[in-house]
Amino acid sequence: MSCGEPHEKDCSEVLDHLYEYLDREMPAGECADFQVHLDECSPCLEKYGLEQAVKKLVKRCCGHDDVPTDLRSKVMGRIDLIRAGETVPEVSVLEQAKQEQAQREQSDAAAAGSQEATGPSEAAAGPSETTGSADARAEAARTE
Repeated sequence: MSCGEPHEKDCSEVLDHLYEYLDREMPAGECADFQVHLDECSPCLEKYGLEQAVKKLVKRCCGHDDVPTDLRSKVMGRIDLIRAGETVPEVSVLEQAKQEQAQREQSDAAAAGSQEATGPSEAAAGPSETTGSADARAEAARTE
């Protein structure tokens, strides 16, 4: 995108780094250059305003969700890999987290299933207590 006017910073360069500016991750000297460009260029200022509004909306609607610690560490690990110029695994961090969550849920379900097969009171009780509780249930059934 270009507004057609000559600027010290090209519109496409400004828009490529717009999120760094919005997130205040840009060095102070570059921020000043961006501000000058936005003051001179209404199309870029409009785009900035739109992105700023979207960012506020997302923060308002989604800003209260806690990010799981393991997901945060995986994302930060990927960022470190990218910054170091190393190869990044093909699977997205989100997809990897979903797969791991599904594996944990399967493990939990399998553990719960094996506990149900033996019965919660029988699994907790020792062998002699199991027989005793079965006798007590039989006795209770007879008296009814």
